[in-house]
Amino acid sequence: MTLSLEVSEGVGTLRLDRPPMNALDIATQDRLRELAVEAGDRADVRAVVIYGGEKVFAAGADIKEMQTMDHAAMVARSRGLQDAFTAVARIPKPVVAAITGYALGGGCELALCADYRIAADNAKLGQPEILLGLIPGAGGTQRLSRLIGPSKAKDLIFTGRMVRGEEALTLGLVDRIVPAAEVYEQAHAWAAKLAQGPALALRAAKECVDAGLEADIDTGLTIERNWFAGLFATEDRERGMRSFVEEGPGKAKFL
Repeated sequence: MTLSLEVSEGVGTLRLDRPPMNALDIATQDRLRELAVEAGDRADVRAVVIYGGEKVFAAGADIKEMQTMDHAAMVARSRGLQDAFTAVARIPKPVVAAITGYALGGGCELALCADYRIAADNAKLGQPEILLGLIPGAGGTQRLSRLIGPSKAKDLIFTGRMVRGEEALTLGLVDRIVPAAEVYEQAHAWAAKLAQGPALALRAAKECVDAGLEADIDTGLTIERNWFAGLFATEDRERGMRSFVEEGPGKAKFL
């Protein structure tokens, strides 16, 4: 099995396991889509970690597999490739990428699908597709530019260069740098903390931010307003406000 979903303490870990470099072949892409949907649907999964193991996150697509494909074959496959990554980006729960070693090409694009990225101090990230005469095809031209801005994204995409942990942090490509041995532990702790939070409010917050970024400000405010009002119908809202009034802030326990 090249990809699995392991659940503990409300956290689902999407674990890549395709040695030596976790290359994302077609079978792994399809499995990624299936497990992303499963993680989104399962009630016992309240937050998600994407992890490739201690040595490497994912070094990209399977180049040997891609080399055999002609234009017609990639026209038929490219939607499935993007759909797999979009399924991860649309998990309606907090998602954190735990990045060790290489996160290149499709590996970097997979990390971009997370809400938060924790990287090892020795991690290397990049979009080297240009060195193959290609461009990123799993969302890199879109998600990277939205995350770090178009000029910085173009630098990485045009040159194909890799960036290490500290530069990735400065660019905004990752959100936290930690020692390599602590990457998964800290990512799981981030997810576990949010797994104890109000699930519907977290879902609402994620949808408001993500959908709002794709819309004009008035549309974004409408999305926010509708979710904000709708949360007043939830038990979590009642529980949170009651706890605040009776016990003070930050002490509510959500189911």
